[in-house]
Amino acid sequence: MENDNLNKLWGAQAAPSLVQTPHDILTKAKQQRNKQYISISIMSCTVVVLISYALFYSYFQWNSFNGGLFLMIFSLSFRIVLEFYSLHRKEQQLISMTQKSYHRYLKKYYKTRRLINWAITPVCIAVYTFGFYLLLPYFKASFSSGFYTYVLISGFLSIAIITVIIANTIRKEERFLKHLTKQ
Repeated sequence: MENDNLNKLWGAQAAPSLVQTPHDILTKAKQQRNKQYISISIMSCTVVVLISYALFYSYFQWNSFNGGLFLMIFSLSFRIVLEFYSLHRKEQQLISMTQKSYHRYLKKYYKTRRLINWAITPVCIAVYTFGFYLLLPYFKASFSSGFYTYVLISGFLSIAIITVIIANTIRKEERFLKHLTKQ
């Protein structure tokens, strides 16, 4: 059904396309959707771990430890909501578009992603890192010096690795947007 609809719409057009066949577009859309689902899953697992930790080990009074956990949970949850919104907004519009309108939509979509990538994502990373930083004094008081050093190194190393992965993804999206604007 989806493939037939795309074949009819695209067969009626003469302009060269970014992607050659409807099957190629569906494949590319599924790959991108799967990558977004993987990102959402990883962030969701992290949120579940943080919430579980907060429920079992945090004290039911407000302090910087709970504030740090809240900031970490909030920043990841906000990013998850953005990813879901972006994902489902794109899925709903894909099938009903002509080739030209899909090309215009992709440009608009990746420009919106640019705003998310260059404005919202750095704020989320900074808020998450600050939240982690607020936890460190409590970890230092509660853990042995060796385990605290492990938490310190692994925590900041994880944040750095995730930042590199995000930067690589942003670079790919920027290249794709540049390719779209050339056409």
